Amino acid sequence: MTVKKHIYDWQDIEQMTTSLITQMYNDSWRPDYIVGITRGGLVPAIMMSNRTGIPMHTIDIRLRDTGGLDSGPESNLWMSEDAYGYDGSQEYNPEMGSFKYDPDKMKNILIIDDINDSGATFEWLVNDWKQSCLPNSPLWNQIFGDNVRFAVLTENLGSNFGNIHYSAHEVNKSEEDVWLVYPWE
Repeated sequence: MTVKKHIYDWQDIEQMTTSLITQMYNDSWRPDYIVGITRGGLVPAIMMSNRTGIPMHTIDIRLRDTGGLDSGPESNLWMSEDAYGYDGSQEYNPEMGSFKYDPDKMKNILIIDDINDSGATFEWLVNDWKQSCLPNSPLWNQIFGDNVRFAVLTENLGSNFGNIHYSAHEVNKSEEDVWLVYPWE
């Protein structure tokens, strides 16, 4: 069986990042910083950061193709605390079942990758952040979507992660197997 290939060139990537920026601004939403996921999310994150002036950080979440690395994905507790607005000084609020938070301290964070393929990378990040910072807080259900948003160049409609906010191209790998080739590969 021959697998169909979709090959992106640099002009495609430029247009796709422009589309993501446009969608974000049309939503009247601006992140405090952009987080590029190693490896595929770094190029679009850099491009978006350069075009918007929004600072950029990275997070290493390689669930496959680790080249024998035993360390596993990188947990960034400080990012989850930024999203939550948690600085360690909050008091426990029994009515909420969590710590009091100051909405003014909550950061908007855009997480970007090249593709939302199976959804495993984004699911790992959501679960890691929830477990890293106040895991029992019901506020996390609001944070993911309001303060933390996800962007991809290509959205696989067959993915198990359905919380992508911004995407520039769609495929459905459950209907047609396609191999995506980005110019940095």
